[in-house]
Amino acid sequence: MVSVIIPTSNSENVLTPTLAALVSGAATGHVREVIVADAGSQDGTAEIADIAGCDFFSAPGPLAQRLRAAASRARSPWLMFLRAGVVLDPHWLEESGRFIQHMEARGDVGRAAMFRRAQDFQVRSSVLAEVSAALRTALARPHPEQGLLISKRLYDELGGHRESANPEADLLATLGRRRTVVLRSGATLTRQG
Repeated sequence: MVSVIIPTSNSENVLTPTLAALVSGAATGHVREVIVADAGSQDGTAEIADIAGCDFFSAPGPLAQRLRAAASRARSPWLMFLRAGVVLDPHWLEESGRFIQHMEARGDVGRAAMFRRAQDFQVRSSVLAEVSAALRTALARPHPEQGLLISKRLYDELGGHRESANPEADLLATLGRRRTVVLRSGATLTRQG
């Protein structure tokens, strides 16, 4: 089971699509809880989280502090960090489930997973274009918009999100490519409208 953690800040326009993509996971029991770590929003973010049944808390501190606090509240052995506005494709549930099963069967929770960025999983017109997209994915620096699936144990061993200008990118850099798997399912960032 997974605890999904979503940091928010006046995110009412983009939170709903992110939560809607998680419904299938909640229905199957794969998603145990969704924790919304808010920065003190002045819009309807809290109401949306409440209607969706999320565990909502507001802590107008630094992002790293909110993310660590949310991780410490999580009741599942696996954490999934998603930005508000990130929408996972329909295959995320089976992909993330397989990754977790594989890691646990090996007794190895020392690796994390991310989803492909939208431009990396769109339909390609040729084999060459597909190979080119795979190369770009392999060589690109991981980005927080791809989400992060990580065992709580590994997260704690790494010290969680550290105080920095971009704590999400900092954690990805700490993990590095050797400990990060890119899943085939994708993540699309919606834009606030």
